[in-house]
Amino acid sequence: MKLLLSAPPTNLLQSHIKITGSKSESNRLLLIQALYPNITIDNLSNSDDAEAMQKGLKITIGVVDIHHAGTAMRFLTGYFASQEGKEVTLTGSQRMTERPVKVLVEALRSLGADIAYMGNEGYPPIKIKGKKLIKNKVSLPANISSQYISSLLLIAPSLENGLELELIGKITSVPYIKMTLALLDQIGVVSSFEGNLIKVAPEKSVDGINLVVESDWSSASYFYSIVALCEVGTEIALSTFKKNSLQGDSVLVGIYKDFGVDTTFSGNGIVLRKKDNCQLATVDYELGNAPDIAQTIAVTCFGLGIGCHLTGLHTLKIKETDRLEALHTELSKLGAAISVTDKTLTLEASGQIIPDVEIDTYSDHRMAMAFAPLALKTSIVINEAEVVSKSYPGFWKDLRELQFSVKEL
Repeated sequence: MKLLLSAPPTNLLQSHIKITGSKSESNRLLLIQALYPNITIDNLSNSDDAEAMQKGLKITIGVVDIHHAGTAMRFLTGYFASQEGKEVTLTGSQRMTERPVKVLVEALRSLGADIAYMGNEGYPPIKIKGKKLIKNKVSLPANISSQYISSLLLIAPSLENGLELELIGKITSVPYIKMTLALLDQIGVVSSFEGNLIKVAPEKSVDGINLVVESDWSSASYFYSIVALCEVGTEIALSTFKKNSLQGDSVLVGIYKDFGVDTTFSGNGIVLRKKDNCQLATVDYELGNAPDIAQTIAVTCFGLGIGCHLTGLHTLKIKETDRLEALHTELSKLGAAISVTDKTLTLEASGQIIPDVEIDTYSDHRMAMAFAPLALKTSIVINEAEVVSKSYPGFWKDLRELQFSVKEL
């Protein structure tokens, strides 16, 4: 699906948008619920990823195809490895077979797991024969994707002897690790995270409890971008968000102040207001704890005509696409002066935007949504626009609510 996006009749917007539950929290809680079935969950994400996770958890034997859902690949690898009697082949899209799982597989094997590669060494598809895992000590490099770490932590309380996980080196994506431990804490699992050592105690059963998923801050980022690119006075309310969020992407509140966007917590949501125009020539952010908002920030800066230097982006190369190269290609089409390394992005300040450009999305939901706010500056075309369903199926409908022109070509 190819969509032509154009600006609303006015750049002074007023609206209220309901965003569904965090994909990150939802996938963690779905796995926890599979281990402890008397837990109930409200406000689950309606994303493709959460749906893939739900379907995968119901399978006990055969093929589990998670398509593009990288989180499900990592989490289900740990889950099925620890489930005695279950035997599955875990696979996904072509891109998924290019995304490494070796570090996680080796960690699980060191605990006694039975996992075999069906194709290229270190990559899906993988065949998993579930076993009772008795060993309880494992180590991982600290600078890898937090999803590998969380995959082990989520199954830890269900293991007979719990788990001691040592992280070697400098830890990245700490908020996502803390999110996992906080969710385990909500169901009564005892854990500790001191220095580079994480300990999770075993827990045979937990009391019945209803857990409410906070809405997704990554999804909120696109509305922060819209407000930043709009006129002073624009106001968009979003629900359901918490001031003491577990999500690393909640750093948006502080970052977008630099772009003139004020955040007010009200009831069970937030209100974004454009208070003033950005006076900065360039901004510099370290995003090691929130890499998923890098695309949004880069596009916001380009739309505002300011420069940026973003660091801590080493995990972006193994996402749905190589997001750094994708940003370089697509922003260059629009006239940006941009350079990337394997973990940084640098954008020079520029006041010009080439109109009517077609943005390729590379089967990456965040490419589609991060570039959409630029329609406030010039008409653009988004190719493969349906990819938003991976995390935010209602995104284009919500843009129409804001009176953007969204036309299928």
